[in-house]
This record gives sequence, C-alpha cells and structure tokens, in this order.
Amino acid sequence: MKLRILIPALLLGAITAGGCSERKADNTLVILHTNDTHSQIDPGADGLGGVMRRKAVIDSVRAAEKNVLLVDAGDAVQGTLYFYLYGGRVEQEVMNILGVDARILGNHEFDNGIDSLASVLAMSESPKIATNYNLENTPLKGMFEPYIIKEYGGKKIGIIGLNLDPTGIIAKGNYDGLEYLPVVAAANLTAEKLRKDEGVDAVIALSHIGYNPKGLVGDSVLATNSRGIDIIIGGHSHDTIDPSTEQGARRSRLTNLDGKEVLVVQAGKAGRKLGKIELNLDSLGLGGRPEYELIDIDSRYDGYRDEKLAGAIGVYSQGVDSLMNLWVGTAEHELGNKSDELVNYFSDFVFDTGRRLAGKVDLSIANKGGLRSDIPAGKFSKGNIINMVPFANMVTVIDVKGKDLAEVFDVMALTDGNGVSRNVSARYVRTDNSARATEVLIDGKPIDPARTYRVATIDYLAKGGDYMTGLSRGNMVAQSKVPVFDELLQYIADNGGKIGGDAKARWTLEK
Repeated sequence: MKLRILIPALLLGAITAGGCSERKADNTLVILHTNDTHSQIDPGADGLGGVMRRKAVIDSVRAAEKNVLLVDAGDAVQGTLYFYLYGGRVEQEVMNILGVDARILGNHEFDNGIDSLASVLAMSESPKIATNYNLENTPLKGMFEPYIIKEYGGKKIGIIGLNLDPTGIIAKGNYDGLEYLPVVAAANLTAEKLRKDEGVDAVIALSHIGYNPKGLVGDSVLATNSRGIDIIIGGHSHDTIDPSTEQGARRSRLTNLDGKEVLVVQAGKAGRKLGKIELNLDSLGLGGRPEYELIDIDSRYDGYRDEKLAGAIGVYSQGVDSLMNLWVGTAEHELGNKSDELVNYFSDFVFDTGRRLAGKVDLSIANKGGLRSDIPAGKFSKGNIINMVPFANMVTVIDVKGKDLAEVFDVMALTDGNGVSRNVSARYVRTDNSARATEVLIDGKPIDPARTYRVATIDYLAKGGDYMTGLSRGNMVAQSKVPVFDELLQYIADNGGKIGGDAKARWTLEK
C-alpha cells in the first residue's frame, strides 16, 4: 500500500489505524475539527491532548491529502494557567501556527470582556464566522463574516457559525452591544441563501450551542429542524460523539426537515481528541454519507516536534511552570473536579468566606461548572488551584427573596444540582428536558417564599449566570476585593494546607 505522506510514516499509521486507502485526492475533502480546547496547550494530567501532538496529526493529514479543512467550534480559551497569565495571546498564536481555516466564538472567549476579546482577536489570522451574532455595535465589528465559502475539487462549501444566547451564560457587561439572533432561523435562512444565491454544493455549520442542553436549542434540535445543512460540528457541551459506539453512531446521524441525513459531531474537550470527517465531493447532493472518526491525541505523537510551535509555546511556558511548582498544600487523595467532595468543599469555602465578609449568612450556592480541573493526591501547587478555579470571580454576598431562591433551586435541578453549603439538603425530580426541586431544607427548614435569605455565592451567579436569574434580583451586601482563587489559597493556608471534606451528596434524585 502506498502512503501519500511527507513526514514520518509512523505518524500517519497511528492516525489511520494501519494506513491510508487509495482514493482520488481531488474528490475527497478531509475536515479536521476541534472544540472546547480551553487553553490546554500542554498534555493534561491524564496524559492526553497537547497542541504539539495535535500539530503532528494535522501535518500528517495535510501531507497525505490534497483537500484539508481545519475548523474550531469555540472555547479555545480559559481553563489553564496559559489563559490566566496571558489572557488569550498564546492560544491565538497556536491557532495561527496550526493553520485554522475557520473558527467561531465560544462563550468563554468573552470571559475578560468584549474589549479584551477584540484586542486578542486582532492577533488571529483565521477567518472568523458569526452567523447569528450581530456585532456591528461592538468592538468586534468588522472581524467576523456571517459565512464563508471555500472551494475544493471544483465544489463550493459554505460554512456558517452559530452561537448560544449570551443571556444567562456570559457575564453581564462582557458582551455589551451584541445582538443575538435565534439560532434555528438564522441557520436555515443562511443555508438557503448559500445554496440559492451563492450556489454552494454543501453547508457546514460550526456551532457552540451544545448537543442537547436541557430546555434550550442544541445541535440535535438544530439538525432535526434544519434545511440545507449537511454537517454540524459542535461545541460547548463537551460531548464526545464517538461513531465507533452504538450510542455515538445514533447521535451523529440525524434527519432534517426534508428527510435528509445530517452528520452531527463533537470532539469532547481539552484537545484530547481530533475529529476527522471525510466528505466525498462527487456524491454531494446524491445521498452520500461522510465518514467520521475521532483520533486520540496521545503519546504516540511525542516523536514529532515543530520548531515554530515549540518556540511560540516556550515564550509563555516559564511562567506556567513556576506556578505549577509553587507548593501550597497536600491532599490525602485525588479530588475529581466533579466529585461531591470537591464541590462540597468549595461550596463550604464560599459559605465561610461569605460569613467573614458579611457576618451571618444563611447558605451558599456555587456552580460546579466553575471547577475546571482535579486536585492531585499529595502535594498540590498554586497552579493547581488556579487551574481548578480559573475564573476571575469574586465571592459575593446578596440578599434574595425566598421565592427567587426557590426558582434558583429549580434551575440547579436541571444540572442534577449545584454546589450548596453544608447546612443545605435538596431533593429533586427530572425528565429529559425539565426538572424541579421537590424539597429544599436550609438548617432543616423549608424555604419560606416571603422571607429574605442572605446568600454567599460568586459574582457571576449573583448576576444571573448559569441561568440563575433569581439571584440577579437580589441586593448586594458585600464582595471580596480579590478573585476567588486568591481567597481560596488563603483559606487553604488558614486550614493547615489541607483540602477536602464532606463527600456526602447534598442533592438527592427522587425515583
């Protein structure tokens, strides 16, 4: 078998599970896709991911194939020390060196505000798409197109970019001037324009709306309510849609309003996998099915080094390494970022910090989605703590009416509960797309709708983030003067450098 490759054959063999079948290079488009990389420049603690390894795979595919399209579905930033220290600059340099051909925004791109985002994106060389965001009245004006068209093998491919409604998920004040357009309508209208006015042969939607978010429009709903879209490459929900599994095969092949199949894909998070789609250009419009696989980004590619990429990362890695080696405490065992023990510990930290700021506090609420990485067993560093809580949030104390607080607990039930302080227990029921709290006890007593409760939380939630709009109707009482990770580092020091605590679930699902 002859391999069309210009870099070591070992790399290509690794990504194609034994080789590359002969094909007509002109009539195949290979689409490589990433999503929710979240500043994972180096391999993660699990040994997966890393942009040098990813470049090895990308370079290998480009060496073997004539037509390659590399796209990113948002949230390239936020989650490691690279973003904490450098605000997104390293991620833009990396994407430029990788040669990303099209990209869209994620919600975390807005974490430092829209002015900062505009400044960082000025470094980006990739075409940027925003189909259902009107950015004319923002600092991002002129940086994005509603769609782009690329041509391969004589066929025109239209690419659109779809984003979630920022209300309730992006912090207030971080997206001023942005106008959101309903995603399904914008997608269908733009796909129709691309096909009728621009004469494209296929439409690819890059999306950052999640696969099937409870109570919201995600990729699965978009696919089944679409016309003219062939492939949806998604992000936001960190779903790994693996076509080699029965569930993944079922989730990746959906039927649109015209009875045509739509391929729906997503590659998890943190750059652990790279999606690879092979589209036969000759069969466009004739019912051909694109092939799809996920490639593990692992140690198989450690023999490859790109000097330009290594040089770019090296400029920034010294600062990251220094924080990762600044030891601040010990953990008796590993604490997973989604574990009850770590969520409870963090919620109690918010509770205790709120009491220090404001005196008496009735309870705390913390979002488990704000905990982004695990704490290793044994020694942990300042870098580990910042990686765990990378957002520049402040502990905030607010007064909230009981009826609004009850509403917030119903919202939290949608995600199987969120963090609450040690004096709170909750029971809830759920269906596929709805949920509600059936019982909430605070110090053993149910919520009184007429009473005012003093709640310790973080400012993102206090402003209605994570769809907790009930908290946004509260009144500010007190706020920390330093970010959460600095408060948490002091809290750990005050408790003898130890972390961890109650591992009992504070939410109970009723069957």
